Amino acid sequence: MQYERDALIAGLIALAGLLKANPKLPIPVAPVVAHAFPDRGPDDEMRAEVDKVADLLGTEIDPAHTPYGHYQTAIEFGPVRYEFTAILAAARAHHDAVNSYRDSVQIDNA
Repeated sequence: MQYERDALIAGLIALAGLLKANPKLPIPVAPVVAHAFPDRGPDDEMRAEVDKVADLLGTEIDPAHTPYGHYQTAIEFGPVRYEFTAILAAARAHHDAVNSYRDSVQIDNA
């Protein structure tokens, strides 16, 4: 886990250095979002993990995502955003149900 963390941080720093050193390079479309998720588990355990991260960041839970079954906190650094999101059981079930029809519809490209 520490190796992955160190590698991610090194990669982000290298990208920032590359963009700073080469002002003619196009930049990613803002916002740039780094997504992180708790391990899948019972909703109350995942919410508790998000609450812990919110405490570490000094942020609140974002109520805009709650109706969609996402329990999320985030912090922004200009156009860069770090999000820690628990996708709750009902939202995962809904997503799975919608995706169960994915291969049932065939488009006639003739």
